Amino acid sequence: MHQVRVTRKGADRVRSGHPWIFASDIEDRGEAEGGETVQVLDPRGQPLGVAHYSAASQIALRMLSRDPREPDREFYRRRLARAIEHRRRLVTDSEACRLVFSEGDLLPALIVDRYGDYLVLQTLNQGMERIKPLLVELLMELASPRGILERNDAAVRHKEQLPLTVSTLAGEVPERVWYRMHGLRFQADLVRGQKTGAYLDQRENYLAAESYARGRALDCFTATGGFALHLARRCESVEAVDTSDLALELAEAARKENGLENVQFRKADVFEVLSSYVLAGRRFSIIVLDPPAFARSRAGLEGAARGYKDINLRALKLLEPGGILVTCSCSQHLSEAMLLEIIAEAALDAGRVVRVLERRTQSRDHPILLTVPETHYLKCLILEAL
Repeated sequence: MHQVRVTRKGADRVRSGHPWIFASDIEDRGEAEGGETVQVLDPRGQPLGVAHYSAASQIALRMLSRDPREPDREFYRRRLARAIEHRRRLVTDSEACRLVFSEGDLLPALIVDRYGDYLVLQTLNQGMERIKPLLVELLMELASPRGILERNDAAVRHKEQLPLTVSTLAGEVPERVWYRMHGLRFQADLVRGQKTGAYLDQRENYLAAESYARGRALDCFTATGGFALHLARRCESVEAVDTSDLALELAEAARKENGLENVQFRKADVFEVLSSYVLAGRRFSIIVLDPPAFARSRAGLEGAARGYKDINLRALKLLEPGGILVTCSCSQHLSEAMLLEIIAEAALDAGRVVRVLERRTQSRDHPILLTVPETHYLKCLILEAL
């Protein structure tokens, strides 16, 4: 292995439990090339472990292990096997889940999702891209899928100077796949759908929201209908709104497949819908807000805060007394404390007293590492408007 020497700041970051070292904290990269596995040294030449080196990204090193020896096939097999076994213990009543969650499974920049008999893979840095053939071989051995698709069309690959591509890596993979979750059937478009085909991080929150469901429901930013179809099993009616034609097509197919007649999916702008319903004096028993990330960077936090306050303010005005608000944020840069403060301000402006019923996060197949705050990105609050 080539060796890369880092600054004291970079070494301290690793010793504090964070796997990232930034390009500004590299003192000497020696002869290392992008995608290589390198040995990382502190300023005194003492080994810190091994990492994938990126010649393009600001995150220049992603630590793989504190062991200074070069990772071999067995190393990656062991890491993948542990991740898969973790899901076998945790995930019940669902044919879809995240099998590998990058840093959360000590496999930085690697995402693997399961949809029934098929896997969808993302290699999001130069190091994981280089060992992609090995990863595919090991996943076929450990998970026995009928096929593996790569959804390497994520924009973050531009930062690694990697091409955007979607292709079948092993076996055969259909464009669309049906999978069962909590007694419902959903359809994912593995080739064109959001993320790797569908949003899987709300899986446990669907059931939590369903436990409070009653009366008339409004599901905003419904995507493929995860919240809407769960709510429909207990509500009189559910109205679900999104702007994506593809997502609404998949949601409607799932509605028909599950024989749910009390759900209406419609294409519309959520902000406009909420505003018009406030003017019309509409009332709902439960409202779900699950928007896309409003803050893509720290620089966008101020604008994102305005957006989150706007939709929560309008939703609170639409809730009947005792109504339930399920409000979410997947903006990694927006903390739960910030979200609570935003909603508190919205509640004051709306003239509502709000009680916190549950503070939730992403499903457990998206594990959070205590020393890596970036692994905790999804906030889900269940509130009661008194």
